[in-house]
Amino acid sequence: MKILVLHRVPYFKIEYHRGMSHDRHEVTYFGTDRALATLPPDLRCERVSRPGTRPAFEEALDWLAQQPRDFDRVISVSEYELLDAARLRKHLGVAGAPVDQVALARDKVLMKQAVQDAGLRVPRFLPLPRFLEPGGQVPWHGPTVLKPHRGASSEDVLVFDTPQQAAAALTSHRTGVARLDAGSGLDDFEAEEFVSGPIRHFDGLVQNGEVLLLTASEYVGTCLQYAQGSPMGSFQIAFGEQTHAWVSRALAAVQIEDGSFHLEAIVHEGELVFLEVGNRVGGADVVATVELATGVHLPSYELRVLLGEPVAGTLPAPPADRRRYGWFVHPGHHLAGQEFQALEGAAAFRASPRVVTWNELPPGAPLPGHITYQAGETVLAGIVASDAHEDTRDWIAGLFGSLSVRTRPAASISPSPEQVSA
Repeated sequence: MKILVLHRVPYFKIEYHRGMSHDRHEVTYFGTDRALATLPPDLRCERVSRPGTRPAFEEALDWLAQQPRDFDRVISVSEYELLDAARLRKHLGVAGAPVDQVALARDKVLMKQAVQDAGLRVPRFLPLPRFLEPGGQVPWHGPTVLKPHRGASSEDVLVFDTPQQAAAALTSHRTGVARLDAGSGLDDFEAEEFVSGPIRHFDGLVQNGEVLLLTASEYVGTCLQYAQGSPMGSFQIAFGEQTHAWVSRALAAVQIEDGSFHLEAIVHEGELVFLEVGNRVGGADVVATVELATGVHLPSYELRVLLGEPVAGTLPAPPADRRRYGWFVHPGHHLAGQEFQALEGAAAFRASPRVVTWNELPPGAPLPGHITYQAGETVLAGIVASDAHEDTRDWIAGLFGSLSVRTRPAASISPSPEQVSA
């Protein structure tokens, strides 16, 4: 087949060659120079550079207008370019998920409405313009969350004590989010009630609407706390058929029928409350921990699904050693402009036999100016394993309680390299 990949996620995060033969297929990677630089130099493929100043769909149209060609598949594994791929498929008449279907798994308002309509509980929510309607009734009391419809990594997410406080911050332009305080971007945000409880993420693979693989994990810390400068991680937990059925219903509601998924929910008074879902693999070390626990490399099998190859019955058997894996990451973006010097309180954990991987910045490394979970960019990232999920959880919590980061002002701050969220 002739395959076009909208290439944004660094190659080593996906390892396309593990799920797609570059000898049998004609593969074209379309991305910025920085993204293309992550491709292995000896990979048999075509590399097409784009400026990266406009959406991938628009720049692909310009390229194809100058060099018309056909493709059998248009693929993106980046959350930020799933809609671009869908639009390009429509333009080229290529098989795959259509725009309306993909939008359900990208827009937090659309997805919550669909899941609620399917009979599953979601936080009560309103698009921001409706939340601010004069005399409008907000159907909840207490803590209130503002978040972008299509955001990620908890960027521009805010929590207020009451709906009234949230509305006052918005109307007085004191939210701290530049586009909201400038009076624009209201249509890109929603408000929802804050639901308390442990947050879980469910990761796996689906083909033709059937969940072929499912793992469950619970967070230590939250994405929002990580954005604010605190460490976070997660540990794998057991689950039953009721949870499997709940996840299947949520995926069906948002029409995620093929590929990987990363679904987040909160456990409130014993009930799962849907938060959001992506038709993609999870970030941080989710892919690695899923493979360690199940033997399945999610991106590889997702690619096979997207190429139309039957996957059911081909997944490897899980390892005989059924350990509970967890990942952990300590941020550095909140210390931007500083140089990393050392992690205090890390020695005993670094030497622990439970550690599977430990990636710590070298002394003198500049700290990132953007939110990242990537090893080599953030202060610390790694994987740990134990025989019981309680031990994995307690190890991660103990690590976070022990760590402190020592820094010093950067001697000179060079221009930051191009940063693109994956």
